[in-house]
Amino acid sequence: MPIVADFDSQTIHPPNNPQPDTQTTLNFPETFVARPRLPHGFRALEVDKSSNIRVKSTNQYFTRTWADCHITTWDDTNVNSGIDDTFVLAPADMDFQTGEHMRNLLINPDDPVSIRVNFEYPFITSPKVLTWFNYIDLDKSKNWRLKTTATDVDVNGFTLNIEATGDTILYTAQACWLAYPEDRTHIWSASVSTTEVHPVNQPQTQTSKAVTFGNGVEFWKNPNVFVALNSFDIGCQTDFRIKAAVDNVTQNGLTWHIDTWGDTTLYSASASIIAINP
Repeated sequence: MPIVADFDSQTIHPPNNPQPDTQTTLNFPETFVARPRLPHGFRALEVDKSSNIRVKSTNQYFTRTWADCHITTWDDTNVNSGIDDTFVLAPADMDFQTGEHMRNLLINPDDPVSIRVNFEYPFITSPKVLTWFNYIDLDKSKNWRLKTTATDVDVNGFTLNIEATGDTILYTAQACWLAYPEDRTHIWSASVSTTEVHPVNQPQTQTSKAVTFGNGVEFWKNPNVFVALNSFDIGCQTDFRIKAAVDNVTQNGLTWHIDTWGDTTLYSASASIIAINP
């Protein structure tokens, strides 16, 4: 069964003491028979507006017992804080497939918005596919609007989209994806959005909504929950601040939150959520 873990940079340093690289060791609760797969992504970020928004999360080294987790920036960017969620897949979790794709306009200005991803092996029926970000590089001069989605899903693959909208200047972004059979009873997932609660032209600092897992989902305990951002629309006049989270988690549902703070204007944002038996 997959394991959900997170890394909060504030456990290493406070937001008022930003570091170019923040590292921790994630110790797995068990020793795997082989190295696990580690899809991961941003759940929260606070980045100074004075420079471009440059931040990535990586698991640079990992073994059967631990992973070396980093939240990193470069050049003159200051990342005040970040939270990275990891969905740890044991070698036996073969019904899950996962991967990453980087759209790099610095190297290739014509790098397309969309690519076709082929699964390593086909599913019996069209799977559930979720996407989220773990690397972004955006210019500071325009509002930060970025989204990743999975479309045209079939048993053999899907189309992965990484798109900047409006006048946003995108340099690089990397999306992680996860696919699994849609008929699994001990997992629930969804992409949730602040636009379910308020329109883009009425930005709010705090947005939340209660959801139920519905029929066909069976949890014998309160599930563990993975959360990662898959879109955002944030004003560039103030710092980049966003956080997605869940609470009130039961066997029947949860409440999701997508918030900002300080003087940041968050027009909209979306997050991928995966709940799974512990």
